[in-house]
Amino acid sequence: MRRQTATSGFNPAGSGRVLRLDPHSLPISYHAHDTRADGGVRQIELHRERVVLRRAVQGMRMSVNLRVRDFLGVALRGIDEAQMVVLVHRDPSLTIPLCVSEDADEIAHAFLMWSDLFALPQLSDEADEEPAPRRRRRNVLHQRRPSFLMRRRIGALLDAASIHRGEREIIARE
Repeated sequence: MRRQTATSGFNPAGSGRVLRLDPHSLPISYHAHDTRADGGVRQIELHRERVVLRRAVQGMRMSVNLRVRDFLGVALRGIDEAQMVVLVHRDPSLTIPLCVSEDADEIAHAFLMWSDLFALPQLSDEADEEPAPRRRRRNVLHQRRPSFLMRRRIGALLDAASIHRGEREIIARE
């Protein structure tokens, strides 16, 4: 596994505002900023089919192994005057930075390359989108009566034809 360092032409994620990873030299291992982790840093390993996140939270070390297809897509995010290409996950704490730069052409090129490499969709800015509607947690049979109620007779609905008022009953005994 090759580590991306300043000597190989790339700056690590923790050094300033520039992060340039080469998508053609996978697997890549680098450090990224994480506000909830101890020391504010987490280690990220990118492979073609999976992503491994390693961090320590309150002294407990953890490693999260995710498949690339579990991510929603590749998106552009703006931070101050720079832009960032990120691998977006449903859980915002698992979103991974891929490229940070102030050069618009470089960001556009990285956006296309990372999207093609992982075969994930290019997502638009999340600020313009409305959240997805809440998923209904019912199945097709949600209005069906439970089986124990099917054995009981319904008392409120009596057959009107079986009630005889004002008539005399004839009882035949044999």
